[in-house]
Amino acid sequence: MEEFVSGNFLGLPKPNGSPDVIIASVPYELTTSYGQGTINGPKACIEASGQVELYDDLLGAELPAGANILTISPWDGEGATLQQQLDNIGIYSKLQYESSAFPIFLGGEHGMLPGILRGCPERVTLVQIDAHADLRDHLDGEEYSHACAIARSLDEGALEVYQVGIRAYCKQESDYIESDERVNTWFARDVMSPCTGAKAWDNWIESISKIEGPVHLTIDIDGLDGGLVPATGTPVPGGLSYWHVVQTIDTLFSNCQMISADVNEIVPQEDTPLTQFTAAMLTTRIIAAYLSNRR
Repeated sequence: MEEFVSGNFLGLPKPNGSPDVIIASVPYELTTSYGQGTINGPKACIEASGQVELYDDLLGAELPAGANILTISPWDGEGATLQQQLDNIGIYSKLQYESSAFPIFLGGEHGMLPGILRGCPERVTLVQIDAHADLRDHLDGEEYSHACAIARSLDEGALEVYQVGIRAYCKQESDYIESDERVNTWFARDVMSPCTGAKAWDNWIESISKIEGPVHLTIDIDGLDGGLVPATGTPVPGGLSYWHVVQTIDTLFSNCQMISADVNEIVPQEDTPLTQFTAAMLTTRIIAAYLSNRR
């Protein structure tokens, strides 16, 4: 594994010894259907992370808190076709899983997820934060579109999915949610409701805390309200707050067998670094939650 050429996550020096956490970039962008630029998202997120405060309240210390956090060279983007690129993402992710460190993949469009799972050594339950259900059969004729990421991940062997923040989906996806017992959905209209939101949110937290077996967390940052991530490829109003996502992260790492995570659909923002900085903050929380639970 090589050090990322543009610097290490959080501006930390390259560690000595075996890594505890790996930051792996997947600058994959092949099926975007609206905003462009996710190919540059991982690099922008790493650059923005240099401005994140290193102190974390879970650890009561500053990162790296005695751990080795290694930022490695990104996926090389090789592959003449979409399937070849996904296969190569699988090879790249397999190397990270074999390192025995906790891998966090930065994207890149959400369509990278089936590729990541091709390299995963275990069948996982997915916990998905997203504005979109990503359960389409296809979009514009492409069944591996970013809009199909969860459907294809279930095809790749994911056991089930717990998804929250969903507020943009088609009739076919609505039918999928209703008919497939592997899909467990908490809609944004319910968890963000001023009347019933607290009860729905408590139900989400209780449900994910009981997941058994290996879990992969996939955060499409458009799951947050568009005011927090205005430059993501498909921003949608009415989404989760930053603290909703933090509580989800903390709950998972306190109760579940977490084996990996990804933060995706990061698009660099020119007039303000808010989008990539938000992504960097969430990635940092994942690191802290993993290290805190390992203690």
